[in-house]
Amino acid sequence: MSLLDHLTSRIQQDGPLTVADYMADCLLHPVHGYYTTRDPLGEAGDFTTAPEISQMFGELLGLSLAQSWLDQGAPAPFTLAELGPGRGTLMVDLLRATKAVPGFHAAMRIKLVEASPTLRAAQAKTLAGYAPDWLDTVADLPDAPLFLLANEFFDALPVRQFLRDGDLWRERCVGLNDGTLTFGLGAAAPQAALTDRLADTKDGDLVELCPAAAPITEQIAQIIATQGGAAVIVDYGDWRSLGDTLQALRAHAPADPLHTPGEADLTTHVDFEALATATTAGGARHSRVTPQGIFLERLGITQRANSLAQGLSGSQLDRLIAAHRRLTHPQEMGNLFKVIGIYPEHAQPPAGLEP
Repeated sequence: MSLLDHLTSRIQQDGPLTVADYMADCLLHPVHGYYTTRDPLGEAGDFTTAPEISQMFGELLGLSLAQSWLDQGAPAPFTLAELGPGRGTLMVDLLRATKAVPGFHAAMRIKLVEASPTLRAAQAKTLAGYAPDWLDTVADLPDAPLFLLANEFFDALPVRQFLRDGDLWRERCVGLNDGTLTFGLGAAAPQAALTDRLADTKDGDLVELCPAAAPITEQIAQIIATQGGAAVIVDYGDWRSLGDTLQALRAHAPADPLHTPGEADLTTHVDFEALATATTAGGARHSRVTPQGIFLERLGITQRANSLAQGLSGSQLDRLIAAHRRLTHPQEMGNLFKVIGIYPEHAQPPAGLEP
């Protein structure tokens, strides 16, 4: 049975699926899920993340966290965590950059929150010698000072989609039309979670809700508020959700989200307002939401690029220049991707971010 067969059977038996249920099956079905069955990264995969573009990204994020660790008195031991670590590229770049920070490596306990067996295997190879522990969920993080990174993690969490209809909302669903997956709308009904959105939306506007984002963020914030630490979250999105942002990528090209389920990456834009609200609910503070390009420039990416450029020429130098541009330029990843920091009440935000 293929994933399409499974989804068809579910819909025939139980009725149309929410977009969140559809995304969850496509990405994490234990047998046919996208992340369950493959390494999606790189030229042979479907998309490329910032750590795969250049070592500079992981190095600078690592040094930002290490500075927060020093500013908070270098607590030991502490948890060094990453959510959705891909192949482990960001973490290994972070570890290389922080080797010179006195006491950092001796005090760290690496925890990787990863659902994909395939990617866990890739992370184990990349991080051989560092003895990381793998966790299934954020709820498994220990009660200790927490210094955490999440790059392109929240965009893969399933969302529900709602279309405004007067003062009510109709949920967008995935059903069947002559045996083909298709989008449809449920009956109009009130949605308590969207009461505040009646003020800034109009009839026909679509709003996305990510049920998992707030609890995950609040758990991180609670640990940081009580134990100390910092988190840096990088993803594409904006302050408040508006519009249909569900997209599928296959072989580095846009695809139909309902075509060949389980064979393409599905993501949506992150609602940073929801992350900020959950941070406050968890008792911690959050930084301003900052474009990735500005964040990396504040951390010295241009100086780092100039340093790496010494001795390079030809295609190697061209690749470095292209990587710097892709990570920072407003028309590349510089403005589309945003960064938010989480930190304790009486601490400073992570380097590169403002209160």
